[in-house]
Amino acid sequence: MSDDQVWIDAAGVDELDDGDVKKVETVPPVALYRVGDEFFATADTCTHMEFSLSDGYLDADRIECALHMAEFDIRTGKALSLPATKALDTYPVEVVDERVRIDVGTKVLVPRALVAAGEA
Repeated sequence: MSDDQVWIDAAGVDELDDGDVKKVETVPPVALYRVGDEFFATADTCTHMEFSLSDGYLDADRIECALHMAEFDIRTGKALSLPATKALDTYPVEVVDERVRIDVGTKVLVPRALVAAGEA
């Protein structure tokens, strides 16, 4: 593990169905998405206005903010529609032993309980 990697245990694979979004309670929060058998993670806060994207609408690889309908690509973080113009931060995701882990690096404060086993 490099010094800038901080893997957190975000969810069990079976906790999210296809098309689900889960808010991970870090500071700032992270959104975890399931699309088919793939998982993605971005910042949970819309870059246009502070609103939780996990309360939005996931359609394939796009998340729509419920506040002003800004859309983002969950794979790249790219802002796809106005009023958002700034991309979301994205985070690497891996599945280990049926657990979904997110590498939040050093940009996010993590409650001790979420740090993945063996990473502390």
